[in-house]
Amino acid sequence: MTQIEKYSEAELEHIMVFERLLADLSARFVNIPAEDVDRDIIDAQRQLCACLGVDISSVWQISAEDLGTLHLTHLHQPPGGPPPFDNFRSQDYFPWMHAQIFEARPVAISSTANTPPEAARDRETWLHFGVKSALALPLATGGGPVFGLLSFDTVHNEFDWPEALVTRCRVIAQVFANALARKRFDRALRDSEERYRSITLNLPGLIYQSYAQDDGTWGLSYVDACAGDMLGLSPEPLSTFFDRFAGLAQEHRGEWLISIRTAIATLTLWDQEFKFIKPNGEEIFLRGVSKPRRLGSEVVFYGVMRDVTERRRAEDELRRLKEQLQQENLYLRQQIKLCSGHESIIGESEPLVRAIALAEKVAPTDSVVLITGATGTGKELIAELIHDRSSRSKRAMVKVNCAALPAPLIESELFGREKGAYTGAMTRQSGRFEMADDSSLFLDEVAELPLDLQAKMLRVLQEGRFERLGSSQTTKVNVRIIAATNRNLQAMVNEGKFRADLFYRLSIFPIEVPPLSARGSDIPLLVWHFVQDFARKMGKGIDSIPRKTMEQLEGHSWPGNVRELRNLIERAVILCEGRVLHVELPPTNQPDAAAPVTLEEVERRHILQTLERTGWRVGGENGAAAQLGLERTTLHSMMKKLNIVRPAQ
Repeated sequence: MTQIEKYSEAELEHIMVFERLLADLSARFVNIPAEDVDRDIIDAQRQLCACLGVDISSVWQISAEDLGTLHLTHLHQPPGGPPPFDNFRSQDYFPWMHAQIFEARPVAISSTANTPPEAARDRETWLHFGVKSALALPLATGGGPVFGLLSFDTVHNEFDWPEALVTRCRVIAQVFANALARKRFDRALRDSEERYRSITLNLPGLIYQSYAQDDGTWGLSYVDACAGDMLGLSPEPLSTFFDRFAGLAQEHRGEWLISIRTAIATLTLWDQEFKFIKPNGEEIFLRGVSKPRRLGSEVVFYGVMRDVTERRRAEDELRRLKEQLQQENLYLRQQIKLCSGHESIIGESEPLVRAIALAEKVAPTDSVVLITGATGTGKELIAELIHDRSSRSKRAMVKVNCAALPAPLIESELFGREKGAYTGAMTRQSGRFEMADDSSLFLDEVAELPLDLQAKMLRVLQEGRFERLGSSQTTKVNVRIIAATNRNLQAMVNEGKFRADLFYRLSIFPIEVPPLSARGSDIPLLVWHFVQDFARKMGKGIDSIPRKTMEQLEGHSWPGNVRELRNLIERAVILCEGRVLHVELPPTNQPDAAAPVTLEEVERRHILQTLERTGWRVGGENGAAAQLGLERTTLHSMMKKLNIVRPAQ
């Protein structure tokens, strides 16, 4: 009897239907689009269950997150069937079947009630879900690792799984595995293309491929579309750039060639920044990064080139600001040491009030201010007032005493220096003008500037430009100049000791700070201010000053001005033993370096004091001329001779 004769006519018809279904499914899944795989697998499961007479078909695949977890991806079961398994670890619930499947062996169970002894845990799970028979087939492609399983289950009747049927079902499992593998590959390919597209579209630069042959030939194989916009070159000159380095700044060509040759010889990553000059003359900085690979007789570079101009500029600006802040911080620490015990402007006399009013009027502008007055009158305090009331007050006012710096060093202090500008210049240093950018620069004792430096100073005042010592590069700053001097600059101009053009540029808005001898009414206020300040610092309680002492202080000539008064009060507070302060004035015949040494200066001070008392009224019964015992015209002549001018109102 032949194999076919063993089956009845009905059985043969069923076999033929199943064979036609297998052929149809195999043909359907040969070139199936990836997006149709899931739909067609579920439809095939429906047809297979109907043809075989089983209840459930499911496809499980390994989870990408946990290789021990099977994830249900495709399911067919009739309505009202048992709930599907959620994600589960197959080795926990089906340890025996798990081992069989992942060794690429099918599992056919005709009756779950009669499983092998080693499948006891599997039997419990099948019975729990009402499964009476089961067939599990591994999913794998081309002898590769198992990535899932296809199962058929019954819940109403037990089902016999003859070997011939299992073999045909394995064909179905192979068809499903191939389709799922193609879908995974297609998805991975699409994801890869999408990532590449996203990277290339959002990459801040151009992608290129170039080559270098052993004979020295260099060329461009590929460059993306953004190259023209970034480099300002059309395709033909772009090839020239990679061939003959057209556009590469001259100072970077040697470094470029060395780095390229090193990368070719060692096949190591090439990473280089260089300056590129576009056809329109614009200078930009590029950074090229590429990995060379040898292919036969040539080395191929696959790389990216980015425009890093803004980053370079930002780094340069950050470096400049850092240097400026470091210099400013050092300068401020020095100023704190020098200016400890700093006092504010104290007084209400008419000459002082006029000087303060002028300072407040000019403060909001950017005009150059020249503050004149004798040593110790408080010119620096007026300069600080102008800066504090200006729009530049958010930054510290930078100060420099032109008389305190040696002539050879004053230029580098003002304008800065490059490393190696002169012997001993070991580092680059920013000058006071750079430190005062967007702020104010106070030039104290400006009359002491050397003549050869005055021309450079004039250029800064006019153009805001200068060069560091040892550099040819021009630096531009926005600085407001406040100058001060105790010298007669006009007389120095006449004597050829000060440039006339610089004098006129500095004296746009002059302010004269009156001497203490012209501020008689301010002396009690200043005395009490200094007494309270020093007594607090020294822990002393001083609450009174004898009237005679105060009168002596008011009658003193104060050749050293406010500074002399302050020093005298400090000495008196140190010596004071009780709550009453006694001040010992220096003898009038004691030599004093700051005291007037000519009769002309004594006359000038006496006339100024008298004019202050009379409110600058020259004539009249109670005028200055009458009090001095002079004719009105004589006093006018003496005032002209002694250069006594009434301060501006």
